[in-house]
Amino acid sequence: MQESTWIAGLISAAFVVAHIAVCVVALGVIPRRRKPSTGLAWLFLILAVPAFGLLAFLLFGSTSVGRKRREWQRQVNERISAELRYDPAARTAPSGPSAGAVRLNEHLGSLPLTLDNRVEVHPDYARTFAAMTEAVRSARWFVHVEFYISAWDEDTGDFFDALVEAVDRGVEVRFLFDHLGSRGIPGYQDMLSRLKESGIKWAPMLPIRPLSGELRRPDLRNHRKILVVDGTVAFAGSQNLIEPGYNKPKNHRAGRKWVDLMIRVEGPAVRDLAIVFATDWYAETSESIRDMLSPRTPRTDAPRQRAAENVACQVVPSGPGFVTENNLRLFNTLIYGAQSRICLVSPYFVPDESLLYAVTTAAQSGVEVELFVNEGADQFMVFHAQRSYYADLLDAGVRIRLYPAPYVLHTKFFTVDDKVAVVGSSNMDYRSFALNYEVIVLLQSEQVVDDLRTVLDDYREKSSELTAEEWSRRGRGAAYVDNVMRLTSALQ
Repeated sequence: MQESTWIAGLISAAFVVAHIAVCVVALGVIPRRRKPSTGLAWLFLILAVPAFGLLAFLLFGSTSVGRKRREWQRQVNERISAELRYDPAARTAPSGPSAGAVRLNEHLGSLPLTLDNRVEVHPDYARTFAAMTEAVRSARWFVHVEFYISAWDEDTGDFFDALVEAVDRGVEVRFLFDHLGSRGIPGYQDMLSRLKESGIKWAPMLPIRPLSGELRRPDLRNHRKILVVDGTVAFAGSQNLIEPGYNKPKNHRAGRKWVDLMIRVEGPAVRDLAIVFATDWYAETSESIRDMLSPRTPRTDAPRQRAAENVACQVVPSGPGFVTENNLRLFNTLIYGAQSRICLVSPYFVPDESLLYAVTTAAQSGVEVELFVNEGADQFMVFHAQRSYYADLLDAGVRIRLYPAPYVLHTKFFTVDDKVAVVGSSNMDYRSFALNYEVIVLLQSEQVVDDLRTVLDDYREKSSELTAEEWSRRGRGAAYVDNVMRLTSALQ
């Protein structure tokens, strides 16, 4: 009896010592190169629930994609900067609020501002698929497709058929999709079977295959959406390659559909989107396609829908391969430079301290700030974390527009004053800043801003405005959940 008591006491003492050791080590290790809020959130979890917290940190605590891949990305950036330094399509940034942002982007992402681009705004889900399919059917040389979530379904069938037809006429077609992002979609295995028979070159991005040695933090994802055809036409934005209900019966029963926006680009910026695709393709396949970065055919398209001409564009890649959070730095720079008006559209608005201060400072300095978000939730934790910021935003004078459920406003763009816009795949949240590979396009054009404001007018008409008085009446239970989820948002 005494022996068993002694053993039990020894085990208890060992657990106490181990707990103290874990806490002491965590205090010195976790804050390294992390934002204070992120470090504190991880420390709180480990100190409160040591076993679970340590396991969670080992699985999800690192945003690194590996030293080898980061070093490779650095070398790619240096090579791009050297090759594009004397590019005649690149120009010095014009004066105005975006001049500093352009220099910042080039320093962080290596891609220059280019002039003489033609940009169309595509806010309609089905018509965007039709426009992309039309572009593929005109391809003569190559088609490069990269989408976070992809499915070969009834709505995307024409697009995939066009890819197969392109292969049959000798066009090189390459297709990237995020492994985990697409794997959870009904019909995934059927898509793989059809791809294997199609002649399309394809690869999953950031695959998790422990038996093959491919293991990393499971929620590091490639969230980009890019289509490049012959180096002359490109699409980028927020829309995934899937029907608007994401092939989920529960979404169809609820009438839930995603609302998205893409841009169609012609001009030198197409090459820069092609570079982003080429780097991702090489990362997943080790195949270099540098010879396909230049346009193969001149622009000969007949006049299309309303489009902005002579647009200055700058492509900005970001993600775990970059340690500098390129998208977040751009957002803050542009918001601090605003003079009169900012319109933000982000389905998941979970800002870090720097972005929250930028947005509220703009509003408090007299800039008219509007934020469009969703009334309902498609992701519980993110939705409630987002709601925890509403009081700060409303107190600063930000006008919050709630897009009606059951629709999911998935569009990601913002405009600054009358001449600057940013469109792409990046949300305004921790995940897009540190965990996801994203691509956004900085656009300098009054007409592009006008076209986006037409879209905003439609969103505004359908949305309801959240007032401070209405928000103050929400229940204590809901406020508690919001605040708890706010803490989890920083666990990176």
